[in-house]
Amino acid sequence: MAIVVNMPRLSDTMEEGTVAAWLKKVGDKIEEGDILAEIETDKATMEFESFNEGVLLHIGVQEGETTKVDALLAIIGDEGEDISGLLNGGDSAATETKTENKEDAAQSVVNETHETSTASQELPEGVIVVTMPRLSDTMEEGTVATWLKKVGDNVEEGDILAEIETDKATMEFESFQSGTLLEIGLQEGESAKVDDLLAIIGPAGTDVSGIAANFSTGAGASSAKTEDTPKADVKKDTPKVATSTSKEKAPIPTPVTENGRVYVSPLAKKLAEEKGINLTRVQGSGENGRIVKRDIENYEPAAGAASVGKFVPSGQEDFDEIDNSQMRKAIAKALTNSKFSAPHYYLNVEFDMENAMAFRTQFNSIPDTKISYNDIIVKACALALKQHPQVNSQWFADKMRLNNHVHVGVAVAVPDGLVVPIVRFANEQSLQQIGATVKDLAGKARHKKLTPDEMQGSTFTVSNLGMFGIDTFTSIINQPNSAILSVGNIVEKPVVKNGQIVVGHTMKLSLACDHRTVDGATGAQFLQTLKGYIESPVTMLV
Repeated sequence: MAIVVNMPRLSDTMEEGTVAAWLKKVGDKIEEGDILAEIETDKATMEFESFNEGVLLHIGVQEGETTKVDALLAIIGDEGEDISGLLNGGDSAATETKTENKEDAAQSVVNETHETSTASQELPEGVIVVTMPRLSDTMEEGTVATWLKKVGDNVEEGDILAEIETDKATMEFESFQSGTLLEIGLQEGESAKVDDLLAIIGPAGTDVSGIAANFSTGAGASSAKTEDTPKADVKKDTPKVATSTSKEKAPIPTPVTENGRVYVSPLAKKLAEEKGINLTRVQGSGENGRIVKRDIENYEPAAGAASVGKFVPSGQEDFDEIDNSQMRKAIAKALTNSKFSAPHYYLNVEFDMENAMAFRTQFNSIPDTKISYNDIIVKACALALKQHPQVNSQWFADKMRLNNHVHVGVAVAVPDGLVVPIVRFANEQSLQQIGATVKDLAGKARHKKLTPDEMQGSTFTVSNLGMFGIDTFTSIINQPNSAILSVGNIVEKPVVKNGQIVVGHTMKLSLACDHRTVDGATGAQFLQTLKGYIESPVTMLV
């Protein structure tokens, strides 16, 4: 019996996944527990293993391509088994369709939520609707940088149709089909959402004006648009993707449009950014004045003109727009929900760090031992939380949870945003153990190797910007937690001790609390306990 393997949901916020690499190919024997592929989510790249045995009969998503959770990923079955019924969207009496998901090992009948009806509009024979492809895991829309074909041109399988700008790169979009380019849905410089009409290919002379009109008005979005696994009479041109640096093809017209847009090859654009060259000053030598690699390599600024990136001395306005990544969108959604649903208030304190500094110096004098101030703070918070369970609580719509365990989340900055790996049972760990755990988790975070389990289940969060020279700041609570501690820099400053002004070292902290669970007095008492541990860190060892 054939088994349909759907895109699994590998994180709590995952809505779609990208196949980073296939570890098996069509025809390979699959054993239960074998790793089928590496799947890139909005948080990490994870291995996806099979729960079934058989032969890999079909791959529905190629490496680098993205699809929604529960969409067709692959089909496993008996060698030589007929799966045409599954690929054509029909049911086969002799074929049992099952779903494989890492979260839910139970097999169920494959859902058909991604099947698209074509009953309201039959496409002429041989006509292929080419939609805006998803060329990266974070891509929501694309911009046509350059068309390499024009209406009326003959298109062969493998020809480059256009260069598409995504949120990550400009990439060549290759056709899987042959025919005549009958319609272009987007002009150069225009943008569209993924799966919107890009072009139509078919037999020369075919009238496709009705199809294009339906797409443009939205009336045909559910009728003319096709499935990821197309039916025989309705085909969707699926992209082959090559990075823009893999080959250089001359675009069609024109060097500069009326709005001042510069025509430049992706590789030349990348080199210009690296060298800080203002593209408006470069004379293109490519077809129709297009700027190519050699123009950047041979560019010499005119006398008296400084090459300062995109700065234009005339005061010309300039900006860059970057599409939001999946991680950035997930962060925005979670923090917006927290900020506007939880009544935040902030308690600000300043601690004397003289003893903590001396303690750390002595502690790190032990061979093969190194702890940070952040490790001391995490340990102190964990011990204080055990004494103040209300601060270690969580708010839910119908209840409040007072956690008896302490799992401290440590905010880690990564190139695409922020993740919060968890130090579990932090109150039970030594300072050395906390230091090793945080270091390991931070390394995984920066390489997108964190697992969902390592990012879920915190009861309290510490966000430290002191290492960046920030003296004080406030944070947004990581719901459903009730509080988050913002940690600033250790500052050398005049302080009063025993009636005398002396040089001292202090650190400012801000505790953000959810007023639904933590009252002001409760938060203040927690900070008093925390002060005792941080200003006398030896007490944490007792």
